[in-house]
Order: sequence, then C-alpha cells, then structure tokens
Amino acid sequence: MSSYPPLQLKPRLAISVDQVQAIIRRISPHASVLGIAELHGGEISTVLEIALADAPACILKVYPESLQWKMVKEVYVLGLLRDLGAAIPKILLADDTRSVIDLNYVLMTRLDGTVLGRREATLSEAELTAIYAEMGATLRAINDVALDSFGYIGPNGVWTAHPSNHAYMSAQFERKLTEFCARDGDPALAARLRDSVAEREHLFAAAITPRLCHYDFHAGNVLVTSQGEPHLTGIVDFENATSGDPLMDIAKALYYFTPKDAPKRDGLLAGYGPIGRPDWQETLALYRTYCTLELWCWMAQIGKHEALAGLTAELTDAG
Repeated sequence: MSSYPPLQLKPRLAISVDQVQAIIRRISPHASVLGIAELHGGEISTVLEIALADAPACILKVYPESLQWKMVKEVYVLGLLRDLGAAIPKILLADDTRSVIDLNYVLMTRLDGTVLGRREATLSEAELTAIYAEMGATLRAINDVALDSFGYIGPNGVWTAHPSNHAYMSAQFERKLTEFCARDGDPALAARLRDSVAEREHLFAAAITPRLCHYDFHAGNVLVTSQGEPHLTGIVDFENATSGDPLMDIAKALYYFTPKDAPKRDGLLAGYGPIGRPDWQETLALYRTYCTLELWCWMAQIGKHEALAGLTAELTDAG
C-alpha cells in the first residue's frame, strides 16, 4: 500500500466580501465590490471573479497550502510572455503575506471571452479547425521564448537545471517510474516501460534549445469570443509551465484528442506550422507515454484511483 497521502488541492475558501474589499483597496482604493463568483475549471487553485462598481472586473486566484510556491511561478512565467501577441492576464497584485487571508493569492485582470470548452459542442468542423489553428499559432509563439536550461520551472526560473533535453527527460521518466512503483503501480510494467523508453531515448536529443512550454494547453485554458465565429481572446493558467522540447507541449495539447477530434488536431498542427524534425511523430508518441505516466501519478497523488485502470491499460499498450 502506498505511503503517500492524497494531495489536498483547491482550497475551500470561506472568503467574505470584506476580505475581498480589503484586497481590492490595495490596487484601487475607491472601488467597491459588487459580487464574488467562483469560476469552474482547474484542479489546483480556487479562482474567483470579482465584480466591481466603476471598475473592470478582476480575477482572484488562491493557491492551496501545499502549493503556495505556484503563485510566484505564475507571476514569473507571465512576465516572460509580456510581448505575446495573444492576451494573457496582467498581474495586479501578488501577496504572500497572509495578512488578509491565510493563503498566497494573485489578483489579475479578467480577460474577455468565454472558455472554449463551453462552445465546442456548438461549433462546426470548419470552425473547430479554424480556432485550433489560432491556438496552434499561439502555442508556437509561447514556444518561441528561449530559456537557459531544460527543466521544470519553479518560482524564479528552472528549478533543477539540466544541460540537455536528453538529460532532463531521462531524469523525468526515471522519477515518474519510481513514483509509479511507490504508489503501487505494477513493477513489471515499470520495467517494460524503462526498456521501451531506453530504445527511443535518442529522440530526446533533437531538441537543442530549451523553450517555454505551457504544458496544459487545452480548451479549458483558452478563451474565445462568446458569440458568432470563434476567435481566440486569451490564454490562462500557466501553473504547469516547463522549459523543454516544444514537441512535449504539442503532445500534451493533443493528449485528450480522440479520432473524432481530427479537425482539432489538424487545425492545431496547421496553425503551429512546420516542425522540421524528421522523427517528430515518433517523438510525440514517446512524449504521450510520458504524459500518461505523469497523469497516472497525478491521479494517484490526488486520490482519484478510479482513473488508474484506464491509464494503466494505456501504459501497457505503450510498453
């Protein structure tokens, strides 16, 4: 039995209007709070929309006790993207003093539009292809940001720097396979996966320059126009950002697509543009295995054990 306790996420806040008003006064002394509404989506942080009198609405994002450092990380990553063509939230206030509420939080601008995931069912195949092409172009722009080393991004840059993508991804696979076994995953399956990765690890070496990766680029983190022909209006949630191979970002973006999602896949890849690596499809398949292993460990970590059987089956096919 695993010795790891489930991770506690998404703090259940009993936050009052007076507390929110005290936060708002730090950036706008004369603004009055009209209402507070929790926005759905995301498993880690609590996200609240704050309606104000005589001022634009804004977003309050509160981080769980176990992941307080993600506040500083998000501020850092958004700073790297100041010149991104697509809209991203602007940080109005970042507070780790716990003087108003006993958790770290950021106050940021509210972007226009609605979550793409809420519109997809009403869109034609042509509209899906077009909006995912816009997403692909934006993902490419994010990936155009070069960083100094490969690795997971922490509060102030890459946490554990690796000199190459091969070194980074080899370490990541080994770390996740070790965690997989520690969380009661099948050791025999882990051994087969190690062998399978070893046979293909040369693919990692093709990524020479570390690039900024959103690494959670899906319809729940993309905003589009609320009516009519959909167009991209913003990108949110950079908590999972990493410094790595852009193909890993693409693999994660494609991860949940099914065969019926071909218009989305085709649009995203067309919008992203030429990849220019001869083994890019094989590399995407290898990164997909990593995404599955990582998701298996995450679901085990947060106690969603009902999801593990399906993920184990996918890992079995990959191994």
